[in-house]
Order: sequence, then C-alpha cells, then structure tokens
Amino acid sequence: MQSLDLDHANVRGLLAAYAKIMEQLRERGVVRSSNNPVADYCESLVARALRLEPSKQSTKGCDAVDKADGKRYEIKGRRITKHSPSTQLSVIRDLDSFHFDYLVGVLFDEQFSVTHAHRIPYQVVRDTAGDRRQHVNGWIIHLRPSLWLCPGVLDITAEVRKAQIEWL
Repeated sequence: MQSLDLDHANVRGLLAAYAKIMEQLRERGVVRSSNNPVADYCESLVARALRLEPSKQSTKGCDAVDKADGKRYEIKGRRITKHSPSTQLSVIRDLDSFHFDYLVGVLFDEQFSVTHAHRIPYQVVRDTAGDRRQHVNGWIIHLRPSLWLCPGVLDITAEVRKAQIEWL
C-alpha cells in the first residue's frame, strides 16, 4: 500500500485521500453516509457492542433497536480534540415525541478511541436537556460526569471498547 506524506501533500491530495478513506469505511460497513464519520462510526460501533439492529437511514430519533426487548436507541458520539474539547452532543430533535427509550452517548479521543460510553434513559435525557433551543430547533445535552451519575444511567464503556478492539 502506498502511503501519503501528509506533511507535504497539497490540499487537493489530502481531500482526495479523505474521499478514498470514506469510501473504504463505507464498503466495510463502518459508515453509512458521506457526512462526518463520527456519527456513523459511533452508531455502528454501539450497535455491535450492544447487539442492536440498526434502523433504516434517516429514521427519526431512533438509530437502532434491541430485537430482544424492542427498546429503541438514539446514538450520539463526540470526538474530543485539542481544538474542540466540548462534550456537547448533536441536537436532539422532537424530544417530546419519545422516539427512543435510551440515548447512548459516546466520547472519543482524537484518535477515535472510546473514552466514555453511557446508556441514558429517556427520562434522564428529558430532565437534563433543559429547554428547547429555538436557534437549533432541538435540545442540547452534554455528556458530562454529572450526567453519568444520574439514576438509571449505565456505564457501558467497557462493552463499547471491547467491540472497538474486536472490530478494528
């Protein structure tokens, strides 16, 4: 395999390499879209870790289902970097419609290694998300240690890390 010298590649070469990487990730079932890979990778990883059935693409508020008990999962990930240390997950839309039973939030480091993963019951999400934010048309939640300590929140970091190690 020919390697690309990232330090000396021009912008077009870097973007072309990114496009090839994204296509390989799609062919391997790691991502399902051409968007930022954090969300797709997180959904695939959690589905593997918890043995969930991925929902059809663009299913509102539900990324996967546990076929054993019918519980619905919304899955969100955030990659923490030196340039972006925020733990804010992407917007949760239409929260009052109860599209999921659990939110799984995963934090990754800069190299995409899992640092934290938690399964959060819907009611905890509803209680901690606060008010709807008009400018983003949804609710905001941060995956912070204070949230991890709420009743019913389950630390699933070990399971998700194990799936990551076994898969990749």
